[in-house]
Amino acid sequence: MASGEGRRRHHDLVPLAALLKREMKSEKMEKPTVRYGHAAQSKKGEDYFLVKTDCQRVPWNSSTSFSVFAIFDGHNGNAAAIFAREHLLNHVLSALPRGLGRDEWLQALPRALVAGFVKTDKEFQSRGETSGTTATFVIVDRWTVTVASVGDSRCILDTQGGAVTTLTVDHRLEENIEERERVTASGGEVGRLSIVGGAEIGPLRCWPGGLCLSRSIGDMDVGEFIVPVPYVKQVKLSNAGGRLVIASDGIWDAVSSEVAAKSCRGLPAELAATQVVKEALRTRGLKDDTTCIVVDIIPPDNELPPTPPPKKHNKFRELFFRKRSRDSAGKLSKKLSAINIVEELFEEGSAMLAERLGSDENSGQPTSGLFVCAVCQVDLAPSEGISVHAGSIFSTSSKPWQGPFLCFDCRDKKDAMEGKRPSGVKVS
Repeated sequence: MASGEGRRRHHDLVPLAALLKREMKSEKMEKPTVRYGHAAQSKKGEDYFLVKTDCQRVPWNSSTSFSVFAIFDGHNGNAAAIFAREHLLNHVLSALPRGLGRDEWLQALPRALVAGFVKTDKEFQSRGETSGTTATFVIVDRWTVTVASVGDSRCILDTQGGAVTTLTVDHRLEENIEERERVTASGGEVGRLSIVGGAEIGPLRCWPGGLCLSRSIGDMDVGEFIVPVPYVKQVKLSNAGGRLVIASDGIWDAVSSEVAAKSCRGLPAELAATQVVKEALRTRGLKDDTTCIVVDIIPPDNELPPTPPPKKHNKFRELFFRKRSRDSAGKLSKKLSAINIVEELFEEGSAMLAERLGSDENSGQPTSGLFVCAVCQVDLAPSEGISVHAGSIFSTSSKPWQGPFLCFDCRDKKDAMEGKRPSGVKVS
């Protein structure tokens, strides 16, 4: 097979006029204003962040713009955090089929995020460096917020009425029972650090390596059961907007989600981020790198960030989530927006690629060709590709010839992550 820089994916071109027509048709509400602020205090120099507010689904068309915000909290050096900051966004976008309208594009995002995270991890590990990083990656497209995360950097949502919702899952072995079971089932060992005399101290860690996290990018010295497959959640805000607080664990080890949100209400985004950092330092001191991004999604007719909730308020005004099918948008979307309800469009946290990449038959997404690696996006000869479902007990398909397909290297990585063979042992 050609190398990762060899044969690349080719896409059918769609006329610009057709794309613009789709964008106009999918417009449901006026576009909100997105404002952000960032603040940080460094202890180890391993926290990095990404802000990009000029991304476009359709090149040179500002009406298709979206924003990206991300935090990478490195460990064992900063190499993985820097690499993820420089490459993760491009890898996610390269996994999205071209020619999609906005609704299709948003629907394809969760799968593309999984592919982008895994590709970033695979490329970084190929460099032979032992650093690792968390990644909390947020895409804001109008009123829709999509969050993908590995590790323990967190993203919360604060809305009118004072309800605070966490949009990520902490992948800490100490707190996540499901992740502990997955790691041990895949061949890892979970335990605390032993000192002289046999006493055990500190949080639960994965051995070899001693990492406290069950998911990350990098960490090639720990084992492939520490996976880069992200938890993904996608929500649609009401036209009242909301505030996102994205931060590394230097914040969350010091203050709760509720305290962080409450401490900065009524402040513009830039001052809000500074206030959250100050609150964490006041509570715990500078024990770790402490980084915070605040993103305000503001209705066109309202330039103020979320205000503090009244002392007494009706419980029915609280934020709640309601799942919906992809075919039910339209009238339901407008009704939910009118009463300040946040819709949950997608949520999945499985670490198994066969579940996360789905099947081409059921995904509803156009494909550029029969044999394309779903992770690294290289074209495959018929004899090179193997279905992501082949030989998997987690498969959603009983057809091993059904896509999506993986190249040999990505199949090897998938098998190692699932504990089917030791990391680095390849099958030709």
